[in-house]
Amino acid sequence: MAVVSRCSRAATAATTANATPATTFAYLIRSLSPFSFSSSSSTFDPQNDLNNRNKPAVLGTLKRESKGRNVQWVFLGCPGVGKGTYASRLSNLLGVPHIATGDLVRDELASSGPLSSQLKEIVTQGKLVSDEIIIDLLSKRLEAGEAKGESGFILDGFPRTVRQAEILEGVTDIDLVINLKLREEALLAKCLGRRICSECGGNYNVACIDIKAENGRPGMYMAPLPPPPQCASKLITRPDDTEEVVKQRLRIYQAMTRPVEDFYRSRGKLLEFDLPGGIPESWPKLLCALNLEDREDKQSAAA
Repeated sequence: MAVVSRCSRAATAATTANATPATTFAYLIRSLSPFSFSSSSSTFDPQNDLNNRNKPAVLGTLKRESKGRNVQWVFLGCPGVGKGTYASRLSNLLGVPHIATGDLVRDELASSGPLSSQLKEIVTQGKLVSDEIIIDLLSKRLEAGEAKGESGFILDGFPRTVRQAEILEGVTDIDLVINLKLREEALLAKCLGRRICSECGGNYNVACIDIKAENGRPGMYMAPLPPPPQCASKLITRPDDTEEVVKQRLRIYQAMTRPVEDFYRSRGKLLEFDLPGGIPESWPKLLCALNLEDREDKQSAAA
C-alpha cells in the first residue's frame, strides 16, 4: 500500500525501521495536524440548557493556539444514533472533511478488493472491524486528503476501542469528542427503518418514531426521512440492518466502545448530547451547545 510504504520510510528516518500500521498511521496524522486546541468537557441537556440564552455557552470558547488549522473533532455514539447525519452537517458548516470509517468499509466492500470478502463476513455478523483494517483504510483516506490540501477533520466511527483512542491521542490533538445519545427504543426503530438508494447512495429512513411521555420522561417524535420521488423505487436495506444484527451491534458497543467515552471524559474533551428528537429539533440545539450558528438554516426557516 502506498501510504504504508511512504509513511514507513519517513517514520524510519525519525524512529525505527520496524514500522507497524499504528506507527505509519501516527506519522501521517502528525503531518496533517501539527497544531493543538484546548477545550472543556460538559454534558448538554437540550431540555434545560436553552432556557437562559444569556448564560455562557456550555463549552465556553474553543481556544486556537495556532492559526490555519481547522477543527479536529470526533463523533461517538451507538450505531444508528445519527453520527453521520450531524457530522456531515457540521462538515458542510465548518468546511472540513467528514471522514466516516463506516463509509470507508462499505467502499472497500463495493470495490471487490483484497479485503472485501473478509469485511463482508465481519459486517454481516455485526462484529467490529479490526484495528489494523480500520487504520489501513483511514490511512489511505488521510493520504488522499493530504494530497488535496485538506486541513482538519470530523471523524465518525473512529475510534471505537480504547486502543484506537490511545493511538489517535498519541499522534494528534483532538479538540472535542461529541457523544450523541438516544434512548434505546428509538435507536432500534431508527436502525430498522434505514434505507439506501441503490442508485445514488442517498440515506433515508422510513420509521416514524412517536414515543409518548411517561414516568417523568419527555416524549419524543422523529419524523421519517422520505426519499425524493426519483429514489423511492430504488430503496434497499443495508444487510446489517436486521433486528438480530442491530441488537448484537449494540451489545458490542456497550462492551467495547463505552470505555472510549470514559477515556475522553477523563481528559476533559467529552461533550454528551442527548438528542431530543429529529433533525429539526436537535440540530439548532446541537449548534447552541457547540457555540455555532447556521445562518443558511435560519434563513431557510424564516423564508
